[in-house]
Amino acid sequence: MSDSKERVSLLMTTTRIAFYYGFIPTVIVLGFMKGADEGSPPLSILSMLWQ
Repeated sequence: MSDSKERVSLLMTTTRIAFYYGFIPTVIVLGFMKGADEGSPPLSILSMLWQ
C-alpha cells in the first residue's frame, strides 16, 4: 500500500515539474509555428526579446 502511494506521489511531483518548466516554451513554440497575424511584423527571437 505504501509503495503505491510513493509511486503516485512521485508521478504527481514529476508531472508538476514537467508542467512548470515546459508550459512557457511550449506556448512560444506553438506561437512561432502559427506565425504572425496578417499586418503584423514577422516573428523572430530578437523581436520577442526586445519588446
